[in-house]
Parts: sequence; C-alpha cells; structure tokens
Amino acid sequence: MEKTIFEITKMDCPSEENLIRMKLDGISSIANLDFDIPNRKLTVFHSGEIDQIEKCVIELNLGGKKISTEQTDQTEFRDNENQKKLLWSVLAVNFAFFIIEMTTGIISKSMGLVADSLDMLADSFVYGISLFAVGGTLIKKKQIAKIAGYFQIILAVIGFVEAVRRFLGNEKLPDFSIMIIVSIFALIANGICLYILQKSKNKEEAHMKASMIFTSNDVIINLGVITAGILVHWLSSNKPDLIIGTIVFVLVIQGAFRILKLSR
Repeated sequence: MEKTIFEITKMDCPSEENLIRMKLDGISSIANLDFDIPNRKLTVFHSGEIDQIEKCVIELNLGGKKISTEQTDQTEFRDNENQKKLLWSVLAVNFAFFIIEMTTGIISKSMGLVADSLDMLADSFVYGISLFAVGGTLIKKKQIAKIAGYFQIILAVIGFVEAVRRFLGNEKLPDFSIMIIVSIFALIANGICLYILQKSKNKEEAHMKASMIFTSNDVIINLGVITAGILVHWLSSNKPDLIIGTIVFVLVIQGAFRILKLSR
C-alpha cells in the first residue's frame, strides 16, 4: 500500500470534496481517500501506479499538485457512515431553504433571494449526486452530473438575464422586509449548524471542519442579502439587490461548470 499526498489549492468546502470523490470513483487501485480541507490536502491510499489518479485530480482544475508518495502499513480506515449522515443533514437544510428562498424571492421580487436559493440548490445537487448515486455505476453518476449541471446553468443564466433586465429597466423596488427576514432565518439556521458542529465530539475530523467552512461561506452570502435589503430601503433603489443577486448567480454558474466536468 502506498500513500500519496496532493495539495489542492481550490478545495475549500465539501462541494469540492464530493467532486473529487466522484472523479476518482471507479479507480480500483484506490483503497481510501482522506480529505483535509482546511489545509487543502488530499491523501490517497492506493496500490500500484499513481499516474491515473494524478491525471484525474489535475483534470478537475482545482489546483491539484502531487506533493509526495511513500509506503504505508495502514490498512484500516474510518467508516464513512457519519459522513453520509452529515451529507443527508446538509442536503435537507439546503433543499428546504432553496424552496423557501425561491418562493419568497419571487413574491418579494428580490433577485438576491432568488440567487441565494439557487446557491442552495447548487449545494443540494452536489450532495445529492454523491448520495443518490451511491452503489451505482460511474456512467450513471456522470449522467446525473450532466443533467444537474446543465439544469443549474439554465436557471442561473435566466436569473442573470432577469437581473440585467431589471437593472436597465424601471422596476418596482423589491420588498426589503421579506429580504431581510428570510435571510435572517437562513442566517440563524446556518448559525445553529455551526454551533452544533462546534459542540460535536468529532469536530476535529476533516469533514466536520470542512462543513464549518462551508456553512461559514453561506453565512457570508446571507449577510450580503441582508445588507442589500437594508440598502434597498435606505437608498430607495433596487440596485443593491441586483448586484448581490448577480454576484451569487456567477458563483452558481462556476459551480455548475465544475459539476459538468464530472460528466466527461
């Protein structure tokens, strides 16, 4: 058994972890993958040559670079059942807030809420691909990734075009109170998740640390939408809402292209 360590500079949340897991799925020489997301490191336990594994890591364009390869006597690895439970929990939270924010975003005419809902949906896609395709063939996983990626791009492009149309037109102001209230609820939910993760006995495990980073990023977006809602009211302009919405739409499209790489 050999142990190869990769540095992956753009791996900053569980989304990238799941993309890497899917990319490497089906390589029979891999015995285990150990992710250290806070330090941007991936350790691959494998037998035989590393060339195919290294090629797959580089193809993801996440800044992957091989650091070292050495012999190891380790043959037992942690069960990933806790990881699956965490993925299910995060999937449920993200999909629930996708529905809530999409509905209230349409009602309040807020592109910020609509964009944040698509960000939640994007996260749900990544977790869903990882969970629903467990035990399936690599071809099946690639088909699911392709459908999810294109669907995500279509929704984000539609939202982006609508944001541009509203920016150029004379649109009614979004309901700033709904923007702020819904985002505060999303912020509270993410805050509770962070609190639970902090209190967990397994908080030092890589995946738990990664989930805290991931949830922290969602908190930043929530604060962005809340700030946009305050500025909409203060400036009597829809521009702050459209700006935050456009930024998040771009992030969603970038995530979709990463998912599509898995279908190749």
